[in-house]
Amino acid sequence: MLPSALRAQDVAPYIEKVPGTLVQIEMVPVPGGVVEMVTPAGPRMVSVPPFWIAKTEVTWDLYDVFVHGLDRPADAGAADAVSRPTKPYMLPGEQFGHQGLPALGMSFHAANQLARWLSAVTGKKYAVPNEAQWELACRAGLGGAADAGARAWHGGNSADRTHAVATREPDALGVHDLLGNVAEWVRGVDGDSVAKGGAFDVAPQDVHCGARMRQTPAWNVTDPQLPKSPWWLPDAYFLGVRLIRVMESNP
Repeated sequence: MLPSALRAQDVAPYIEKVPGTLVQIEMVPVPGGVVEMVTPAGPRMVSVPPFWIAKTEVTWDLYDVFVHGLDRPADAGAADAVSRPTKPYMLPGEQFGHQGLPALGMSFHAANQLARWLSAVTGKKYAVPNEAQWELACRAGLGGAADAGARAWHGGNSADRTHAVATREPDALGVHDLLGNVAEWVRGVDGDSVAKGGAFDVAPQDVHCGARMRQTPAWNVTDPQLPKSPWWLPDAYFLGVRLIRVMESNP
């Protein structure tokens, strides 16, 4: 059930325009529900309130604003308190291209700082989804279909590279690339960070709502820094993020 302060128009799709830039993010509402999650203690049912989810994965168009401070001349000041990534020694996945493509290779820490920054500049509560939120959106979008089909970039059709967002068919919610293209950071049901949904470089049968990966040392092996960067995972060219907006009780 929605908080009583929320009205019907508060849960409609909307476009978030990032202040001081031409970048915008399309947000799609996800109805609340109950989703069964597998936990270390066994399966349990998790209740998920309604929320908005970004129509696409975070692109370089948005991530560049965050990394390079392209919004700073128009900042209200709050965002200056959010630390931003150092510029990478080598941009992960640069061989795939840039504009319109999913940003990739950021750490879970960087993904969360991105959400904090966007919250600060917009005054809305953006976040990296938790695993239950992500799976609820994924299952609702598939509408019971077992096969991602024409909706996902995977190892069977991607030519071993990422592709511009929203170039495959949307799901039933109107969301693109929730499965495939890049795997997406979430906060796992056990509290740890995991990447969901599979990516462009895995077999088609491994691209599904339950697909999950944990970070390994191989994701950061070529980082020349000592200690290694907390912001970038240069070998995780298959990893990105999609943001959600939490529904505030008093929007």
